[in-house]
Amino acid sequence: MRRTCREATPVDLFAFDDTDDDRLSRPATPPLTEASRLAWLRLIRSDNVGPITFRQLVNHFGSAAAALDALPELARRGGARARIRVAGLAEVEREMATAEAFGARFVATGEADYPASLAAIEGPPPLLAVKGGPGVLRRPMVAIVGARNASLAGRKMAAILAEGLGRAAWVIVSGLARGIDASAHAASLDTGTIAVFAGGLDRLYPPENADLAARIVATGGALISEMPFGWEPRARDFPRRNRLISGVSLGVVVVEAALRSGSLHTARFAAEQGREVFAVPGSPLDPRAEGANDLVRRGATLVTKAEHVIEALTPLVGRRFEPPSASESGDDELDRPMDVPESARRRVVEALGPTPMPIDDILRATGVKPGELHLILMELALAGRLERHVGGRVSLLP
Repeated sequence: MRRTCREATPVDLFAFDDTDDDRLSRPATPPLTEASRLAWLRLIRSDNVGPITFRQLVNHFGSAAAALDALPELARRGGARARIRVAGLAEVEREMATAEAFGARFVATGEADYPASLAAIEGPPPLLAVKGGPGVLRRPMVAIVGARNASLAGRKMAAILAEGLGRAAWVIVSGLARGIDASAHAASLDTGTIAVFAGGLDRLYPPENADLAARIVATGGALISEMPFGWEPRARDFPRRNRLISGVSLGVVVVEAALRSGSLHTARFAAEQGREVFAVPGSPLDPRAEGANDLVRRGATLVTKAEHVIEALTPLVGRRFEPPSASESGDDELDRPMDVPESARRRVVEALGPTPMPIDDILRATGVKPGELHLILMELALAGRLERHVGGRVSLLP
């Protein structure tokens, strides 16, 4: 279960001192123009465009604006039964205005305030809605997650860990849920904490944590979400939130979790993303400890104090994350066709099925060129016929 972040040459990514912990020296691309930010928002808010498809479209067509014009035809070629919805300019201008009125902004991948660790995962959100100080987004982060119905001892342990990690200049990340999440946030208000939402930033859940959310922002922390403003969180949105929690963090600490807990989803995402996974052991007689105990059994690092986490994560601070490989991201510098032969499209569809397949296997089975395959997969994704899986695997939806 324990994983180490994919690393390259050290670049002082998180180098900072106690006198200036809001600034980090790291490479960043120039901010998007207002027109480009609107085009990015239109593209990611359009039907069937997820983070991976977004990146592939922008790489293929050169810009979000050019990709927007191509969406209807791509979806038609992929077999869409109806014309897909392309987000309009007025729609995203309203969302931008809502964000501004809410005191939030949209941060794009590559910009200085976009968390470097999140940008390196497979399919990072192209835009994050952020409310709060930018400083915490540039500092090293560690997640603390666990049960909503946490025991008093579990909540106390979460607070002890959060306080200790905060004193060591780590930003605490969690999901603003009841129980462990709320305890971790509350204990790290003075040192920096980030709450990740499952819905829009203006749709806080649970509502009883509204005061805690306000205190997070007031003390220099941040609220973040990849979901649209006005989006009410649904059960299926929480795994997506958990993927962000692990993605922005160098490690995830599970304090209390049942065997079917969402916190274990966060731990699984962390392992898949190459993050460190930690677990606080508990009584074998307490169902709330079964998940954390099972993580330890499967190789997670057992921790009982903040120093254990700091010791494991400190060597990872200050190193550049390796970006996704070409096969994972859909980049193809050599071949970006605007259309493909119908015979190639037919071979790919026939090769796909409900079982997830790696891209390389599809290439070998069909004989199509890499650029042709990426275009066909974009078409199928936009038609709502393709499901993406971890590791760049794909399957065909019925």
